[in-house]
Amino acid sequence: MNKIVLKNGFLGSSIVTALLLSVTFYMKANPEKEVSMFFGFAGMLLAFIFVVLGIKQQKDANNGFISLGKAFLTGFWITLFISTIYVIVWLIIFYNFFPNFAEHYTDMAIAKASPDEVAKVTEDMNSFKEMYKNPIMVILLTYMEILPLGIVFSFVSALILKKKQIN
Repeated sequence: MNKIVLKNGFLGSSIVTALLLSVTFYMKANPEKEVSMFFGFAGMLLAFIFVVLGIKQQKDANNGFISLGKAFLTGFWITLFISTIYVIVWLIIFYNFFPNFAEHYTDMAIAKASPDEVAKVTEDMNSFKEMYKNPIMVILLTYMEILPLGIVFSFVSALILKKKQIN
């Protein structure tokens, strides 16, 4: 299982890393333009294809049988690998290339808010900026972008691909 997790985790993390780098450098080069969340979400889903492939490979390695638990754990470990690489890459980008990200993101959110929402959005964004001053919060918030989706993807994939051995 370790080889399957490492291989698929590496391939999936390559996709989210490439997307994260592309979007980040695009945002730095075009600070007035907002990148659609669709690209990030689509990239994550594309990376999580390797969760499905990993579970399938684990099933094939076990003569076509895999329990729900084993399938989910395989998917979970691949997801955790992909998510951890995503977090590490974001930390490198944030602290070395985009240290003003919180301000940039806050300014975009406030500018996009309707006149009725400006006060609430400003308050929320100031709270976000305060949280982003703490490296632990940066790590936790970044994991929250990708890990929950990956866990759901792992569970659904495990449900679809599970097959118990007939005695």
